[in-house]
Amino acid sequence: MRRWVPPLLALIALALIPWALWLATVLPSHEVAEHWDLAWAGFDLMLAAALLATAVSAWRRAPFLQAWAASAGTLVVVDAWFDLLTSSGRELTYAIVLAVVAELPLALVCLWIVIDSETFARRLASWRSSSSSGLPATVATSPGAEPATPTRSSSPR
Repeated sequence: MRRWVPPLLALIALALIPWALWLATVLPSHEVAEHWDLAWAGFDLMLAAALLATAVSAWRRAPFLQAWAASAGTLVVVDAWFDLLTSSGRELTYAIVLAVVAELPLALVCLWIVIDSETFARRLASWRSSSSSGLPATVATSPGAEPATPTRSSSPR
């Protein structure tokens, strides 16, 4: 990575703080937006693509699993945020329930994949093995950075 990238990103992050404060003071609380339907539909399609890419990466044990999971989790949190802040009345109640029951737990699963992809991969391999054979499966962890090797067990846990 180039030396100038981390300082540039840090500078942009710091510059966004006064920008956000300024926006909070000058933007109206209510605004009618053109293409509101396209904005939300496009966002939800991006979210669906990120979730699908995460699923495919997990299934194939692809190297970009953590990146896709981070993207999907971030988009889910952003979706919950805007659902909550743009809703009122009965829609707000629905947005709160959806955030608590579905969106934030899904974001936590994505975060778990990002933080501990090895454990996630072992559990997925165990689930795949047990669902295809009908027998409970255990997964033996290989030493070092080697991928986990699924093994079958006929003994109950």
